[in-house]
Amino acid sequence: HNLGEVIDGAIHLIDHPDCSVEDLMQYIKGPDFPTGGIILGKAGLRAAYYTGRGRIKVRAKAEIEEHSNGRYRIVIKEIPYMVNKSRLVESIAALHKDKRVEGIADIRDESSGRTGMSVIIDLKRDANPQVVLNQLYRYTQMEDTLSVILLALVDGQPKVLSLHEILSHYIDFQQDVVVRRTRFDLKKAEDRAHLLEGLRIACD
Repeated sequence: HNLGEVIDGAIHLIDHPDCSVEDLMQYIKGPDFPTGGIILGKAGLRAAYYTGRGRIKVRAKAEIEEHSNGRYRIVIKEIPYMVNKSRLVESIAALHKDKRVEGIADIRDESSGRTGMSVIIDLKRDANPQVVLNQLYRYTQMEDTLSVILLALVDGQPKVLSLHEILSHYIDFQQDVVVRRTRFDLKKAEDRAHLLEGLRIACD
């Protein structure tokens, strides 16, 4: 998840302990996957945040671009989480070779550390780019389903938690950390004060 969104959600929960999961979802809108991708629909997210379990459908971010020569190409910019890019490219090439997806002329990976992900799929002149893209979503991991389980240890016991519960436990833990740290600092200060009091008496 995006750290800033989680902090905003935690602050809202501190200020409004009785808030609903729906209220928290105004701040924590969904997972922020390192590989990007687009989450389709909110039903799976709601289930995960309300019950601790859900299934999220994630789709690759792809754009259709038109060349000056009138041909189209599909550019994949982001892929679903846990999908291996090399295997995805291989699976698209295999679909083209087996003629399960018609209209692909060429596929190449032009990704780099500077420009980010860029998998180019050149299409044949007579190909319908939207049809080809829909087929790729259907037959490859350009569209994938992820299972969500908000599982955490609570007092040493594994528990499946809602979004409200997981944030509440985190806030309680942080409060406990601050109290213990402050008590430790106070004990150190009191020990130092006791020593200084003894030095003052000795000096007197």
